[in-house]
Amino acid sequence: MRMRYAKRAVPSSRARARRVIAPLTIAMLWLKMLSAASAAATLDFCGGCEPSLGIGGTYHFWGRTGGLVLPATLTWDQGRYELGVFRFASAQTLYEDAWGKTRVLAEPYWGISASRRWALVKQPTWRLYFGFGASYKTQEDALNSTHWNFASQLAVRLHHRRGRGSDMEFTIRHWSNAGIRTPNRGQDFFTVTITF
Repeated sequence: MRMRYAKRAVPSSRARARRVIAPLTIAMLWLKMLSAASAAATLDFCGGCEPSLGIGGTYHFWGRTGGLVLPATLTWDQGRYELGVFRFASAQTLYEDAWGKTRVLAEPYWGISASRRWALVKQPTWRLYFGFGASYKTQEDALNSTHWNFASQLAVRLHHRRGRGSDMEFTIRHWSNAGIRTPNRGQDFFTVTITF
């Protein structure tokens, strides 16, 4: 089966300016969160905010797509809310039989998400969260044909019973436009973060 690709229109100067301004804004937020993370070790800057930094990877239907993810998140109100900045630092590729070759699904880009999270299980040393919200990507690609998408997550957060040390969180995330426009394969990725 031969796939057809539609020609893309050349973006206007206004669209090109937005593509420059959005990554710069996200980069400034990333730097702000990094500086907040280091400051949080010595001072409680927002009464219960918990900045986290980590690493992650991308996948699609349980196959690796080889993308490196660098997350910086901020949770507050006992983990009920999360704001995250994500750098998808490498290209994502996938081999599929329908194509008969490896195809680049997405080039490196920046993303940001805001989610409301609900604790499904609360134990002395761990919690299970489900989160839902919105995300923004700085580019459209074969995974998502829209910049704005829905964001969902399932997270396990581990912490010391006596509150010593940093918490660690393992999260599976999915960004999708719910089929509003195709292609809509969705951005699937996992993150492992350490809370400061």
